[in-house]
Amino acid sequence: MMHRHTRILSAATLLAFTVAACGTEGTPTSSASPSPIPRAEHVSTAVGEPSGATVEESGRTPRLAITHEGGVIVLDAVTLTQVGQFPLEGFTRLNPVGDERHLMVTEGDTFRLLDLGGYSLPHGDHAHHHSTEPTLTDLTWPSKHPGHVVVHDGRTVMYGDGDGKVRSFDSDALREGATELPPTDTRTERTPHHGVAVEREDGSVVATVGTEDERSGIVIRDAKGAKLASSDDCPGVHGEAAAQGGVLVFGCEDGLLLVKDDEITKVDAPDGYGRIGNQAGSDESPFVLGDYKTDPDAELERPTRVSVTDTRDGSLQLVDLPASYSFRSLARGADGEGVVLGTDGRLHVIDMAKGEVADSIDVIGEWEEPLEWQEPRPTVHVQDGTAYVTEPSTKTLHMVDLHSGEVVNSGVLPVVPNEIEGTLG
Repeated sequence: MMHRHTRILSAATLLAFTVAACGTEGTPTSSASPSPIPRAEHVSTAVGEPSGATVEESGRTPRLAITHEGGVIVLDAVTLTQVGQFPLEGFTRLNPVGDERHLMVTEGDTFRLLDLGGYSLPHGDHAHHHSTEPTLTDLTWPSKHPGHVVVHDGRTVMYGDGDGKVRSFDSDALREGATELPPTDTRTERTPHHGVAVEREDGSVVATVGTEDERSGIVIRDAKGAKLASSDDCPGVHGEAAAQGGVLVFGCEDGLLLVKDDEITKVDAPDGYGRIGNQAGSDESPFVLGDYKTDPDAELERPTRVSVTDTRDGSLQLVDLPASYSFRSLARGADGEGVVLGTDGRLHVIDMAKGEVADSIDVIGEWEEPLEWQEPRPTVHVQDGTAYVTEPSTKTLHMVDLHSGEVVNSGVLPVVPNEIEGTLG
């Protein structure tokens, strides 16, 4: 049985907002007939520095950002009201910064800071909560082919696939507002590639190793750049995740690499080719959720199994699902449970310790993963105990209480959604 933490947003709170937004007598919006998402009286389009007043709130102000062809919109994560919109050119991606206020937008050859406008500041034994209007700041870090952004041990690390630059800064440095770039450390990997790096509390960095043509493993370097350990036993290394106790995993085409302190251990897949390229970790759990593919020749494999790795002993088991999924289908719940959005339109909640599906929640219609990875497809994002599911074919966003297994709100977006991320404020 999964024990739930007290959540910042209770199901009752969410439902109350839903009732107010829908004008019904206690009936959540149906996913079959959602209403258009309302706009706030003033929708922020502020670019540069925040221009609106800062308001002290009685609680946190969680918000969501959703990319689309032409930019990004910002929503209140409780009412789903649109509170901001910003035009952007080209394909953009979103990543957390780690301060529960900002997101990183990859735009062209830069990482750009997006302020969602909700934040909390510690004050003795409690915190003061604030809100202001969302702002697309002018603060950018140049990067040739910007790639993964990782938050770990209070450090935010940006990886440049085209130049091998690893840039990192204190994740909390911008919490009170961003008027200039924070002090940033820069390292350069020897051979640029589509990679990822993680900075740890002691200043050491764990980074992937490879070239434009081939990726082979990872290396651990201390704060001064000296090599502490390495492994080349990870063909096609891709992606990373952190588990309880700061343990790290990196995906391979034949399993995983497991990193504890400065020790690297190979976790073999049960198949000769068993690719784990995307992982979802949780500080609340020693288990890591990953995808699992077994056909090296497939143009696009649509797997129906996920991997569950116990980082305590390196054991790996596979969990069968009733449908396939995509790389944007993996998430973790507030208590570490696995969450997978299937092409059957259901959220499959996985008991990670038992390695089995504990619940399946009907959310959207059936769908098929597109061939091009940049194309919109249904995506899941979890904040605290709430899962947000996009449905591009109907331009709809659904809000699911993972505790009750109910869709508590749905709304029609003004755009076709692609990526979704958010902050708790």
